[in-house]
Amino acid sequence: MHTPQRSLVRALVSAAYTAALGAGLLAGTGTATAAAPSAPQVKAGSKVVGYFTEWGTYDRKYYVKNIETSGSAARLTHINYAFGNVTGGKCAMGDSYAATDRAYTAAESVDGVADTWDQPLRGNFNQLLKLKKKHPGLKILWSFGGWTWSGGFGEAARNPAAFAQSCYDLVKNSKWAGVFDGIDIDWEYPNACGNSCDTSGREAFSNLMAALRSKFSGSLVTAAITADATSGGKIDAADYAGAARYVDWYNPMTYDYFGAWDAAGPTAPHSPLNSYPGIPKADYHTSATVAKLKGLGIPASKLLLGIGFYGRGWTGVTQAAPGGTATGPAAGTYEQGIDDYKVLKTKCPATGTVGGTAYAKCGNNWWSYDTPATIATKMAYKNRQALGGTFFWELSGDTANGELIKAIN
Repeated sequence: MHTPQRSLVRALVSAAYTAALGAGLLAGTGTATAAAPSAPQVKAGSKVVGYFTEWGTYDRKYYVKNIETSGSAARLTHINYAFGNVTGGKCAMGDSYAATDRAYTAAESVDGVADTWDQPLRGNFNQLLKLKKKHPGLKILWSFGGWTWSGGFGEAARNPAAFAQSCYDLVKNSKWAGVFDGIDIDWEYPNACGNSCDTSGREAFSNLMAALRSKFSGSLVTAAITADATSGGKIDAADYAGAARYVDWYNPMTYDYFGAWDAAGPTAPHSPLNSYPGIPKADYHTSATVAKLKGLGIPASKLLLGIGFYGRGWTGVTQAAPGGTATGPAAGTYEQGIDDYKVLKTKCPATGTVGGTAYAKCGNNWWSYDTPATIATKMAYKNRQALGGTFFWELSGDTANGELIKAIN
């Protein structure tokens, strides 16, 4: 679900956006004693972590400034900057032009000041520094991997210490000192299949996270992990419980359970909170994921609830209720089968709820997505479960005035 964008070619940017969201759950945890995470802690249960995509600066024209003007910056505790690449066994830049070189005009800039040709740092990283100046408590993590760039983790896992060193050298590079407060790993998926299949073994993820924790002492170390709670599924493929001691928290990707990659349907909400009669696959819902991870002994305080700021949809649907047949993915702004909440709330308003999330039928299209009302339901669940907070993919899917992030708060 989480995908990086490598190219500056605008045509590829929109395709990358779908890849970014296109995996989701298709789905995918050591024995050394870890140093206790020592980064500043946000009040239990109140973390709000939003993904910001590097490639949003292109077709989507979603800039760091928009985090401020939407009111989101004041409501976030952390931003995950997506994505850095993983290649040659090392952490690497994703799109260096977007990250450090693009010149922002005064109108595009967080503080209304234009970039100059001779300043040492431009791009998203400089804009993030400006945002942190306005919000001194805001923490930013650099996320590595995602759906497209997870293929490099297998090689990285063969020498975890070298990988951790490369990541530290990049994240803490003096050219962008002060931007990043830690690292987030989006390995989709350890010892399982995502965009490609990994065979590095059950302990690889734990070994990798142990090395990162050792290197990033005093900084945040987090990971986005699979939501596949099925027996013998992706959670079972890796030692997530053993690795939990090394992370400040996990982001279980509790969305993309269902989607129009199953072109004929049955239609089903992509981010159900609970099971419901007729759900196409047992244990493909948020509460099953959380229960499984807690059952492994992972502390609730180290689990964040995942929310999608987008919907997934089918076309050729005649039945309003879930479970209908379809002929393929519905048209979306950037890619078929997926669209932002900010578009769907008007294009195809919700007509019902199922499993604690919303769905909508308009014409022969059927969509599912979270609304402020269903997010409120999920927040009540998050509080009952004593989870550490909430995270979402991703900021540009919200309305210009931050409807969904307001519902989280």
